[in-house]
Amino acid sequence: MQFMTPINIKPLDPAINYRNKLLLIGSCFTEHIGNYLSDVKFNTLQNPNGILFDPVSVCNSLVSYIQNKRYTEDELFTLNEGWHSWQHHSRFSKPDKDESLQMINQSQETAHLFLKQTDWLIITLGSSFVYKLAESDTPVANCHKAPPQTFHKHLSTIEEIVTKFDETIHQLFQFNHHLKIIFTISPVRHLRDGVVDNNRSKARLIEAVHHLVNKFDRLYYFPAYELVIDVLRDYRFFDIDMAHPNYAATQFVLEKFSQGCLDEEAQQLSEEIKKLVIARNHKPFNANSNQHKNFLQVQLNKANQLQERYPFLDLSKEIGHFYSNE
Repeated sequence: MQFMTPINIKPLDPAINYRNKLLLIGSCFTEHIGNYLSDVKFNTLQNPNGILFDPVSVCNSLVSYIQNKRYTEDELFTLNEGWHSWQHHSRFSKPDKDESLQMINQSQETAHLFLKQTDWLIITLGSSFVYKLAESDTPVANCHKAPPQTFHKHLSTIEEIVTKFDETIHQLFQFNHHLKIIFTISPVRHLRDGVVDNNRSKARLIEAVHHLVNKFDRLYYFPAYELVIDVLRDYRFFDIDMAHPNYAATQFVLEKFSQGCLDEEAQQLSEEIKKLVIARNHKPFNANSNQHKNFLQVQLNKANQLQERYPFLDLSKEIGHFYSNE
């Protein structure tokens, strides 16, 4: 008897390997994938603008990286005793305007250089809804808790999403000729929009992304949304807010991502690295015991051997930890 609806995830060809650079951009679920890849030592850059939910914000940010856009003082605004950018997450918001601007432009420079060498761009879209400034009709990436009347809310059409990404993808491929793109749709339910409008929003993203994947070479789709909504499809796989997938659901999706998107060597190597990371985070009962010192020596030897076999890995944190605490 079968208790799950199976999804046939066609493995990527070519698949992701450890020599690749990966830039991840989009919703909060992007960071689940990005944190997993970073933890097992892939070369990644995550959300240079901070978390982004809608296609317009994602596309505008990517174009700004291509152009190496430099933000200026007149593109910041002050609210609630802080300086903010409508195009950036609140982690860039600071009481000091110059500090905020410096952080933004440093991130822009890093993103520009990284995108030029990126092998895989992973885009996770969360919502078709776009918020625009009421006075200028300018799309914003973050509302920064401004009063609701500051914005009007627009549900993007499939045509608008496709057109925006069509223009952006052409620019991306001109900027980086070997770039490949993986699209995912976030399984996080935007219940503030209401159940009906959340489903309309997700449906438009799915249709637009599949149109793009069918149109362009080097575009792929990973079904994170379907794995949670159609395979797991149970509230026990959501947090108490009934909107965010919980730890078990997230781990399930990440396992499927590893199996479907990483090559065989990368899958095996990631498991070895995961054990080292767990060992590094281990809290000993008695740090001065011979047992713990032997444990550290064994882990140090494993880390050194792995570093020697794969010199492109950065295991400096693990090696330094095992060595200094030995």
